[in-house]
Amino acid sequence: MSNSLRLGVNIDHVATIRNARGGGHPDPVQAAHLAAKAGADGITAHLREDRRHISDDDISRLRAEIHVPLNLEMAATEEMLDIALSHAPHAACIVPEKREERTTEGGLDAINGSNHLQPYVAALSAKNIRVSLFVEPDPTQLDAAKSLGVSVIELHTGAFCNTHGRARARELSRIQRAAAHAASIGLECHAGHGLGFETVTTIAGIPEIVELNIGHFLIGEAIFSGLHSTVKRMRTLIDNARASVLGEIAV
Repeated sequence: MSNSLRLGVNIDHVATIRNARGGGHPDPVQAAHLAAKAGADGITAHLREDRRHISDDDISRLRAEIHVPLNLEMAATEEMLDIALSHAPHAACIVPEKREERTTEGGLDAINGSNHLQPYVAALSAKNIRVSLFVEPDPTQLDAAKSLGVSVIELHTGAFCNTHGRARARELSRIQRAAAHAASIGLECHAGHGLGFETVTTIAGIPEIVELNIGHFLIGEAIFSGLHSTVKRMRTLIDNARASVLGEIAV
């Protein structure tokens, strides 16, 4: 169990707003600085094949200018591997990617895709880039990730966030079991996708999870409340949820 829970802020959708009109405003790198000041432990950015939000220049500037770890989300393609190796971010999270999707839909298939993924994991690891796989909360996928040599997995929380009632309870149980399994086989467990103020405390209460990556909700809420205030509120919710769990366990 981790006593603290890191918060990674994904700034992709600052770039989405910028690109809707063109030009340089709003600046994702400025957003990264603000998020770090408000309590983010790291910054996540997804450089997509179609460059729909984050650009190559954004990645260059983030790598050069921010002073917290950069987590590069990337598809397992030769182009993205070359970019990752040239910039050497702190971490790279390999995610599935389809041009027609609006956002990442589900996790990687680390079982059937192991032969394709293995050389990417090896090349990134050789550059001392921490490699993670974005996967469904399924122990068999975690076992496959472990066999590929990654040290970190990120559990997809989208189904949990998008359901209610009994369906949400079932999804929570899947995430809890997967997080426990990750810890049991020596994988650092992260989680993310779709998390907001309503859902984050439940996930933050899972003791094996050590990092949450949150983006779209924070950027959307920042339109109304400001980015610093929004990230700070999320930071507080996460910290309070983890402190509550520690108290319960201590008893």
